[in-house]
Amino acid sequence: MRILIIHTFYQNPGGEDTVFQQEYSLLSQDHQVRTLTFQNKKGWRGALQTLSSIWNIFAANSLKKNIREFKPDVVHLHNTHYAAGPILIRTIAKQGIPQVMTLHNFRLLCPSATLYHHNHLFLDSLKEEFPWTAVKEKAFNDSLLKAFLLAFNYWFHRKIGTWQKVNRYINLSSFAKSIFVSSTLSIPAEKFAVKPNFVFPTTLAPEVLHPYFIYVGRLSDEKGILQLIESVKGTGLELRIIGGGPLEEEVVKSIIGHSNISYLGFKPRGEILPLVASAQALIVPSICFEGMPITILEAYSVGTAVLCSNLGPLPEMIIPNKTGQTFDPHNKNEIVACLTQWNAMTREEKDEIRKTCVAYYFSNFTPELNEGKLLAIYNDAIEDKKLNK
Repeated sequence: MRILIIHTFYQNPGGEDTVFQQEYSLLSQDHQVRTLTFQNKKGWRGALQTLSSIWNIFAANSLKKNIREFKPDVVHLHNTHYAAGPILIRTIAKQGIPQVMTLHNFRLLCPSATLYHHNHLFLDSLKEEFPWTAVKEKAFNDSLLKAFLLAFNYWFHRKIGTWQKVNRYINLSSFAKSIFVSSTLSIPAEKFAVKPNFVFPTTLAPEVLHPYFIYVGRLSDEKGILQLIESVKGTGLELRIIGGGPLEEEVVKSIIGHSNISYLGFKPRGEILPLVASAQALIVPSICFEGMPITILEAYSVGTAVLCSNLGPLPEMIIPNKTGQTFDPHNKNEIVACLTQWNAMTREEKDEIRKTCVAYYFSNFTPELNEGKLLAIYNDAIEDKKLNK
């Protein structure tokens, strides 16, 4: 199969970039694959990209050139915000090529993209045809103008039927699919397919299990890192933190004088995996709706359990007491109780859980399984295009 994959890189690398790169690496082993990428800029260049995003003829021309040269059987879109824009969807449709789009977030429904704003879940946009509340609340970059421009862009393309031209959307979880299906977007449920992310298997040798818990991720409000730290303070629970972000300085200050909590800074994946493999559990205390954190899949691949918040799609990724457990991320007592209960398990129980985690990874999140699901979705998109010519 000839596959054209399109993605816009964010200014700061993130999970969507990783998924795009992994799927390209996977598919290119057995198929002819070309990529078309864009890069979000800062400053005045970024301002121009934002303004042109509603109808970016330069991005459209670049896409048409790639389609003429490569002649793909299917086009797979990841992020189009904001350097490319929704015009890519209309361009693909005009060329008569089936197209698939992965919905890594909720940007089609709300300028916030994460349905999280000002330290709490923000769901108002799900009930509004035009997300006026999100604009008034400055739900994108804390800017009234930027929130309006983004909201208008996606509303305009909703009105002219752009989103209806995608043959198949990919949701990372059943939870995300349910939000899109029940939203005001008005796209038939059969156009949404659920396909989780994946990670390549590790060659890491089995590690000695240590008593610490580990957090790996961005240090920002929506990740719940400060609530986790406050919960663990003054307990006998050992927590190690890896990552970077806007709350880094606050994290460093908050753990001073608490020897059971250590901040290891930002580390490359090759250094993180051995630390995750040695932990008794990965902690994911997010207070927002996550997509599908790669860190969870990597933890399972090395046999490490996951203790996470009970919000959004995260409970779908846990087999209670088998691969992990969930907790209310806003309840300090519940967080401590969850970690304490896990800490008290016997070595034999933890060893059995580690085996289950690895088995869960191999039965759900391997490259081979993911490729099969991707190809099935591509074929569905091709059939949909034939039926709707």
